[in-house]
Formats: sequence, C-alpha cells, structure tokens
Amino acid sequence: MRIAIISDIHSNLEALTKAFEIIETKNIDEIVCLGDIVGYGANPNECVELIRKRVKYVVMGNHDYAVAVDPTELFYFSSHARESDLWTREVLTKENLEFLKSLPLTISFKNLLFVHSAPAQPKEWEYIFTEAQARIQFQYFNEKICFIGHSHLPGVFPEKGTYNGKIDKNIRYIINVGSVGQPRDGDWRLCFGIFDTDTWTYEQIRSEYDVEKASIKIIQNGLPEFLARRILVGV
Repeated sequence: MRIAIISDIHSNLEALTKAFEIIETKNIDEIVCLGDIVGYGANPNECVELIRKRVKYVVMGNHDYAVAVDPTELFYFSSHARESDLWTREVLTKENLEFLKSLPLTISFKNLLFVHSAPAQPKEWEYIFTEAQARIQFQYFNEKICFIGHSHLPGVFPEKGTYNGKIDKNIRYIINVGSVGQPRDGDWRLCFGIFDTDTWTYEQIRSEYDVEKASIKIIQNGLPEFLARRILVGV
C-alpha cells in the first residue's frame, strides 16, 4: 500500500490543490491528513470540503480544535494565529465545523500511528523538534512508525542511531511529514510524505505552487499581512 500523508494545510487552497494533483500521479492507495486543515489562510471552507471529499483518514490538529471545539485554546496562540482563527470560526459553515469537531486525535493501521503533534499526549499539542525530544515519545506508542506534523518542519527521527535516508524495518521511527500550506524550514514549497508499506520506503515531496495567489488572498480577506508574507519565504 502506498500512503500519502499530508498535514498542516492551513486553509491554503492553492497548496492543497497542487498536492492533490501530485498525489494523483503517484499511484497512491490511501491518503491520511494529520490535521490543521484550517488557520492562517484564506480558504478554510474550500480546504475542509476537499479533505472531506478526498481523504478517508483525518486526525485533529490544534487549530482545528481551537476553531471547532474549544475557542479558549486561542489564548495560547500568537496574535496573528488568534486573529486568523477567530475569522475562520466565523466563516466556516456549520457542516465544516461539525466535521472538524468529529475528528479523532489519533488513527492507527498497518502498524502505523498517525497523530498531529506527539503520541504521548496528543491533546497537549507538544512539539517535536529534536532527536532527544523524539526519543522520549517512543515509549508512548507500539507501532513501527508514528507520522506527525504540527511543527511544519519535515524530519525523520529513528529510535536509535541516525537516519541515513533509508527506513530500516528493524528500527522504529517518528516521521514529520512537514506542511502542505505553511512550511517553516526556509523552503516555501509545499511539503508532504509518501510511505510504501510493501517496500518500507519513505519519500518526501516538495513542489512549487501558486504561492503569490495564496498570499494575496490572505490580505484581501483582511487577515494579518505577516501571514501573507511568511508563506512566500517558508518561515
């Protein structure tokens, strides 16, 4: 089975549409979304509806949770994130809000775990930036690989040793697939992952998309200019 794992779309319709175009060319059997469909960008309804239509397995992200479940979580966000999520909460349709509210925190199949933030306490929205932080998390799941998003920083963390570009079946991993709609690793191109359960291989995908259009729409909708600028440079 070939699985495309996308995460952190953040209402970026141009990036999500391009990601789906790429997925259609990759002989994919299943798509998994690791959450944060909304927040920051200008097209929350369109992005949620595309995910509802095309993705069978979806977990909840912290922006999805703050918008659809508990708006008090917004107090922990930056001012730009808070402003965009309050706007998102106002413009989302009832159906799309209910969809976000219904999402689980984790999904597991094929000896793979899928979670937005971290396996230890998914609802605490912890970040995994380093190998040391990742290795603490291995005691909290039993699957061979845990796929995450949340930090917008792609990376592969083995339980032991260092990652050499190949997935070893004898080693467990935490893999951050990066962000479709708002990369923060200095590369503005959309990012997601493809995992093959038959060959046990992982491929990271990067692609250009119409980032200028996505940026302009953020400003046109009265959202913070900072959010429009950051997607142009990937920070």
